[in-house]
Amino acid sequence: MRYVQLRAFHYVAISGGFSRAAEALCLTQPAISDQVRKLEEEYDVLLFNRHKKQVSLTDAGVKLLEITHRLFEVEQQALDFLSESRVLRAGKLRIMADAAHHILGILGAFREKYPSVQISVQTGNSEEVISSLYRYEADIGVLGEVPKARDFLIHKLNSSPIIAFVARDHPLSRFSNIDLAELLQWPLVFREKGSKTRQKLEDLALEKNVVLKPAIEAEGREAVREIVAGGAGIGFVSLAEFSNDSRLHPLSINTREELMDETLICLQERSNGTLINAFFKIASESDTHNIIKN
Repeated sequence: MRYVQLRAFHYVAISGGFSRAAEALCLTQPAISDQVRKLEEEYDVLLFNRHKKQVSLTDAGVKLLEITHRLFEVEQQALDFLSESRVLRAGKLRIMADAAHHILGILGAFREKYPSVQISVQTGNSEEVISSLYRYEADIGVLGEVPKARDFLIHKLNSSPIIAFVARDHPLSRFSNIDLAELLQWPLVFREKGSKTRQKLEDLALEKNVVLKPAIEAEGREAVREIVAGGAGIGFVSLAEFSNDSRLHPLSINTREELMDETLICLQERSNGTLINAFFKIASESDTHNIIKN
């Protein structure tokens, strides 16, 4: 097995094609194809399904990609270590968050210390955050739970209860709280499946023998807010994520507090990366919460 063969396979897999891998590695497409072909022939294994100009990983390819992700991550960490000052001057940090405002203070402090580092922040629900980390599409995740998997480094940011909210002209806007059972009388606006806020609220309701069903499902927190502001129903969010919006009125839910634990996470195997380590260090310096190693 040769390093160049594994590298060719890895880049085809993460790039989604032979021509893109060739561009990334500054090689010709025939050279990349030849290296992958030799790897498959030498070990009598099919790593890619080839359909005209499209390629997809076989089961064997998926398993090998998990290994090469670790291999090239260690290589990158070695490179970062040897050129740490350069990485902190001109590196790129990718963050996937279910709610970016939880890390605004950390982002500000990080930018002040490392102004040349390029930061990208994308949003998604908890499932998407976890998936993006496992696929190495994000370096750091922010999500409303403490992951059960034992392969994450975790820094707890804050905890806050789930609340309901309605439009300012909604009949319930005269009140400050609501019972779970009362929710059945009104149309409910839920996040998409995969949202931890939704899952925790539904689990809490079932404990009280209340089955909550959405009248409307919306993709993302912002969509729920706009729909509720338009008067279409009752929405739900953690108190920490309820923004000041003159169109909306918050309602406490009369039951035991169901807390959302917002956390900063990364894969354990990537926690020694220069930029990831620097971001977690600033997060730990900004509050008194402990970093948890699962």
